[in-house]
Amino acid sequence: MKFTTLNPQKTVVALACLLFTFSTLKANPNFKTNESKAAARAAKRAEMKMILATAASIYAEMDLEDSGLSRKAFESAWTGYYKLRKKGFLRRSNILSICDFSQSSSNQRLYVIDVRNRRLLYRTYVAHGINSGEEFANSFSNKMESCKSSLGFYITKKTYSGINGMSLRIEGVDKGFNDNAAKRAIVIHGANYVSKRILNKYGVMGTTFGCPAIPSEMTSQIIPVVKNGSCFFIYYPSQKYLTKSAVLNS
Repeated sequence: MKFTTLNPQKTVVALACLLFTFSTLKANPNFKTNESKAAARAAKRAEMKMILATAASIYAEMDLEDSGLSRKAFESAWTGYYKLRKKGFLRRSNILSICDFSQSSSNQRLYVIDVRNRRLLYRTYVAHGINSGEEFANSFSNKMESCKSSLGFYITKKTYSGINGMSLRIEGVDKGFNDNAAKRAIVIHGANYVSKRILNKYGVMGTTFGCPAIPSEMTSQIIPVVKNGSCFFIYYPSQKYLTKSAVLNS
């Protein structure tokens, strides 16, 4: 029987080539096995279950259903809040504000929540855009001069003093849904036409050019609590928004 003697130098070179090829494939960000893709999908599903389970726990513990806040509104708010916090977008991660526009404007549908201590700090009236609807908001837009409310997640910025007194700038971070907020001068401000008195007198709450306006007497209480980097969310059960929101589906 004849044996072939291996050339040590050639063997080393061949092994080095194989190792280089394997390490290059592993380092390539586009190289994923089916197993790793499946594991990533499973991890995302598990994370989403955890988010929804936490939301359900807080919703029940705080009796938010009794306050009129939609369960779906809170689940959506918590999901987006969690993702924005995870990405480091929130400087004040202890506050979550929710405008539940599935409710009538005659309801106190703005909720300011201390998520760290699980306390409802404020619940009050909030107006929607004049072209979004009368008693109920049901039409939304991100377009200039639409005079409509814009759905989605915002991050609060600095305050300023304007024609409506203390006001708060907000940055829309849901691309395609509210990212024109700054250009449209959408801010949180107080308004005399957002009050129980107006509701009793006219039977309907006042509306805005698109801003989420609150009662004038509440600005000095709410704005200092939510300013400078907290999460502010405007909700409506729009399938288009819920399925295409960049924040919710990131």
